[in-house]
Amino acid sequence: MSDFSPYMLKTFKECPKKFEYKYIKKIIMPQKASNFERGKKIHALANYYLQGIDITKLETSLLPEEAAIWQKLKNNEFFNKQYVKSEYTLSAKIKNYWIGGRLDALMQDENCYYILDYKTGAIPPNPEFDFQTMIYLYCASKILNTTCLKFVYIDLKNNENKIIEFSKDRMTEYEKTLSDMLDKMNTTDFPQNSDACRFCEYNKLCM
Repeated sequence: MSDFSPYMLKTFKECPKKFEYKYIKKIIMPQKASNFERGKKIHALANYYLQGIDITKLETSLLPEEAAIWQKLKNNEFFNKQYVKSEYTLSAKIKNYWIGGRLDALMQDENCYYILDYKTGAIPPNPEFDFQTMIYLYCASKILNTTCLKFVYIDLKNNENKIIEFSKDRMTEYEKTLSDMLDKMNTTDFPQNSDACRFCEYNKLCM
């Protein structure tokens, strides 16, 4: 298997059987595209904008609600830091496993690096220990030669930021949490979590 992504770990934690269907058996179930279109559009605009591409025509095609969200992101203090990379794929090794993901953007100033993640919906309820936070901070800490690294959830719904800072103690804790989870995933037994069935796209396969 290739790099373990945050969503793969989240899926396994939610329901090992769903993880098996999706990532082991590679069964693709249709989902409503409308659930993702707004977020995809904002992420694409941000990527082009940060690269210096003229997006004037694309901006005029936004719906009023989308335009308001886009303006919030353009005005965000962290989005206006010095650009390093966007849609940036990175990975690192824990034990015999590779973990990784794709950052929305990596920014910097004279003191620090900032991992940005734009959310048009809700940020995770416990962001310090969300798998995305842990994997992105862990991987970036292995790649960047810096003593200052921060993960910034940009909450575009509520127009606020949630910041999680890198520390050696926190990385030690993250490494153990991720390692324990990856060991659990190294299995051939994928039990069904019936509590997650109601909204699962694979629920009919489990009946």
